[in-house]
Amino acid sequence: MNKSQIRKKILKIRKKNSIQNLKIDIKKILKFLKKKNIKGKILGGYYSFNYEVDVLKILEDFEKHSYTITLPKIKKNYKMDFFEWSTNEPLLVNKYGIPEPVLNKIKFPDILLVPLVAYDKNLNRVGYGGGFYDRYIQTIKKYKKVTTIGLAYSFQKVNKIPVNENDIKLDIIITEKKN
Repeated sequence: MNKSQIRKKILKIRKKNSIQNLKIDIKKILKFLKKKNIKGKILGGYYSFNYEVDVLKILEDFEKHSYTITLPKIKKNYKMDFFEWSTNEPLLVNKYGIPEPVLNKIKFPDILLVPLVAYDKNLNRVGYGGGFYDRYIQTIKKYKKVTTIGLAYSFQKVNKIPVNENDIKLDIIITEKKN
């Protein structure tokens, strides 16, 4: 299957399974960060959209662990930057219907939570097709080390994701099941 076919199939499955109310425990993420000795405290999150893993509770928990939370803002040319945000601050809805931070204080995450539509055992992912995260990860890695963590449900896993030179593997993919 090509990426478009995978995306269409998994989005249907994800919508159908949204009633299950599956959750990812922050302890899994913290355990990975400890094991890899990741000490950075700026977390790039995202605002859940289209039946993605709900990360709001995860972001709140990271904030309680003294992490600085950031969320993306979409820019022109399919680019984005991350801006500081606290879970008690307002958000503005962008043209895609996704809430974004109001503040304009750019932060470069040490840890990036990456939404995805599908993934495979080789840590490849399919997103929505805009390439926002692949471009952002390529750019930020020129300035600093960033740990990329995909959050997904176990049923989003496929046998093989076709990849090209612009696709960036994640460091880990964490699901609701035991990893």
